[in-house]
Amino acid sequence: MTDRKKRKWIFREPAFWIHSSLASAFVFVVLFGLYGFTQLKIFDAFDPLGQALSDMELTDITFSQLRDDPPMDTNVVIVNIGYLSRAEIAQQILNIIKYKPKVIGLDIIFSCDWIGDSLQCPQAYDTAGNQFFAYAIQKASESGAVVMASKLQQTKKLLKQYDGDIDIYDSIEHTYWALMPGAYEGFVNLETEAAHQEDLKSCRNFNPKMMVNGKRELAFSTMIAMLYDSVKTNRFLARDNYREVINYRGNILDWHGASNYAGRYYVLDCDQALDTASFVGEMFRNKIVLFGFLGADLRDTSWDDKFFTPLNKKYAGKARPDMYGVVVHANIISMILNEDYIEVLEEWQKILIAVIICLVNMMFFVWIEWNESRKDWFDIVSITVQILQIVVLSFLMIYFFNWFAFKLDITMALAVVALVGTTFEIYQKVLNELLYQKILARRLKKKSLPESQQMY
Repeated sequence: MTDRKKRKWIFREPAFWIHSSLASAFVFVVLFGLYGFTQLKIFDAFDPLGQALSDMELTDITFSQLRDDPPMDTNVVIVNIGYLSRAEIAQQILNIIKYKPKVIGLDIIFSCDWIGDSLQCPQAYDTAGNQFFAYAIQKASESGAVVMASKLQQTKKLLKQYDGDIDIYDSIEHTYWALMPGAYEGFVNLETEAAHQEDLKSCRNFNPKMMVNGKRELAFSTMIAMLYDSVKTNRFLARDNYREVINYRGNILDWHGASNYAGRYYVLDCDQALDTASFVGEMFRNKIVLFGFLGADLRDTSWDDKFFTPLNKKYAGKARPDMYGVVVHANIISMILNEDYIEVLEEWQKILIAVIICLVNMMFFVWIEWNESRKDWFDIVSITVQILQIVVLSFLMIYFFNWFAFKLDITMALAVVALVGTTFEIYQKVLNELLYQKILARRLKKKSLPESQQMY
């Protein structure tokens, strides 16, 4: 019989498919076992490299190194409120609404007034300042639209019931009602893995909308985009994605060189917005104006309300955050209004790709093992194939993102490829001999392969 006929005959054998399938299943058993073990974080103290790279994704390289310089978005202007009082912020607003912006958003929650404690909330007792702020918001609402910030919260009862499930909320922290006459609201929560505000935060995704006690709540950026262009925003919401990847466009002026694509948004510092002689009013006409914290001034290195983003120049082992929260919101608004979205794989698609790649690898390895002339080459062939696959899949992840704005998240497939060689050998030496040769083989009544092609 020729080698070609032998190969065709091997692929027709039930034993071939049984071994390939069992070996593939074993890979996923090992994979999920390793994942569960790493969640115990036993070896974190001995893994500084892993910790340094834990907040990195391959697609960060696309944002940081490969993309063409995006154009400046002149539809969004950002104003720094620094540590100004409510009266001073009100003056900034009054100075700017003279030039008829279409939408104003304030990325700050004025909520401590509910406390009624002069020590915890002294600004609540600044009656004149509060009245002046409310007057500025009312005037801004009359000339355009104003969006105030809110924050989705979890009650202690909910935390106890769901063991801290961050995807469920049952309460909202609102800006004090007297300070927002005529204004809309949107939640400013951004998706990060940080447990506390003081922790280092990486932000790649956001939730366009959330259900709170049966009512749909729009994100701060989504609400602003809706008031600016409802047609485009409704098309965005029609995607009905629980989570959207932020297609970052750029940062504000960056004095410290932490971010790529700096200077993509116009920005005014605290004192500039207080002095009408310091800016050209036409830059605000029919535009979106976002008020938020950008440090005490634009040269400040404050980490308050600041995030690591894919635009960080150090995309691995990051040294310092590169983007303030209000600028993240600006990027989301730009993405919605430019309808420049990033598509992603569904979870079942990620699993299916990993299963197919695993099965193909195992079929290849079984085919090698069942050919005496090739068995001696198994180690070098398997390692070479694994390395080539990892390189090709990594390349595809990076360049699919760059070419098609598609996040080809095949991390699970990469993990499978990294494990297939070793797990196949374990399967061969242990599970195959114990499980197949001694148990299953006795029950298979079909014609077996020649002795020279049987597995060990």
